[in-house]
Amino acid sequence: MTTRQPDRARRNVVKNGAEARGARLTLSLSGTNLERAGDYNQRIVLQAIRLAGETTRSELARVTGLTPPTIVNITKRLIDMDLVRPAGRLHGKRGQPAMRIVINPDGAFSIGLNIDRDHITLVTIDLAGTVRSRNTWEVAFALPETVAEHVRETLPALLDQGGVDRDRILGVGVALPDDLGRICLPHRPREYDAWDGIDVGELLGEALPWPLHADNDAASAALGEVHLGNDIASSSFFYLMISAGLGGGLVIDRSYVRGADARSGEIWAMPDPARDGANVQDTVSLSALYARLEAAGHEVDRPSALLESAAGREAIVLAWLDDAADVLVEPLIAVNCLINPAAILIGGRLPGSLIDALVERLNARLSGRNLPTVAPVRKAEAADDASAIGAAIIPFLDHVLPSESILMQAGR
Repeated sequence: MTTRQPDRARRNVVKNGAEARGARLTLSLSGTNLERAGDYNQRIVLQAIRLAGETTRSELARVTGLTPPTIVNITKRLIDMDLVRPAGRLHGKRGQPAMRIVINPDGAFSIGLNIDRDHITLVTIDLAGTVRSRNTWEVAFALPETVAEHVRETLPALLDQGGVDRDRILGVGVALPDDLGRICLPHRPREYDAWDGIDVGELLGEALPWPLHADNDAASAALGEVHLGNDIASSSFFYLMISAGLGGGLVIDRSYVRGADARSGEIWAMPDPARDGANVQDTVSLSALYARLEAAGHEVDRPSALLESAAGREAIVLAWLDDAADVLVEPLIAVNCLINPAAILIGGRLPGSLIDALVERLNARLSGRNLPTVAPVRKAEAADDASAIGAAIIPFLDHVLPSESILMQAGR
């Protein structure tokens, strides 16, 4: 399989990709046709092979509900496309040994880019979902041209390091917060408003000559959790992402739900009942924690520094954890009552041990509430570069992995 290099127009960000991926069949009168249904079945089989790690055609028929002849035809196509490969025969049972089928990790690749107010992260992943290479630059409020130059300089070595075949790159996912150039955080320079209304395709098209798919960073992290998290059985959850700011995302039945204006999950903007005029993000964010430490004379410029020993620093961090849990209680009560998720997952850039401490505090505060049901709060499975990894999943969703939207036939 060789991916066609996009022409100049294709270098712009894929239009309406997020809305299409978030579309729900139950809310649409769009029909389908045999070609779309066949494509969907092929994607389902490929995903089943990815999740199983190793499987057989008979097992695929059992798992997917497709007929054995259909499975034979689909797996032949996937082998011809070099997306899966045979791995010998499964011996030890009666009858003819079944052929084992595994994913071909080198069958397709994707690039994920996370642009945030305190870092830039680039990752490459393969079809199996393995991160092949990554680079994180801890930089505060990088301007658009700085980001573009960093990507141009970093990407060639990153592709070589990961053994990425450039002809098999399906696309690039770019994750960045909504209103990146508008929301004011501590030390935000005036010129950072250059991000307001930026055309990501124009900015990065030269450095990244593949189809670009831009999405919200919390949405990307939640998508990564759906497709790469170890607890893949959690089909409905609310994702809380703590980074320079605070983000949220809602996943129902393994589909990201965006809302009428694609602004669902904006938990950062909910009011802090204990502080007039303040919102949740004013306490629950790395920026807020850094500001507390700075006021006490502790310079912190990266999340890992939060774990370094320094006189008085631990007490400040522990006090922040208590305050963050207190501020999050009411918003999470609303999430439980209005959405009823199976779990509330916390991820982002906060170090894992601090997420564990926040999870413990939140579960304790929520357990005594008289609520119809309370979802457990847990640490997200994906790593601290979840937004970049989730962004890298987006081209796979648009090209080879299943989503309900590909069954929809656009109306005339």
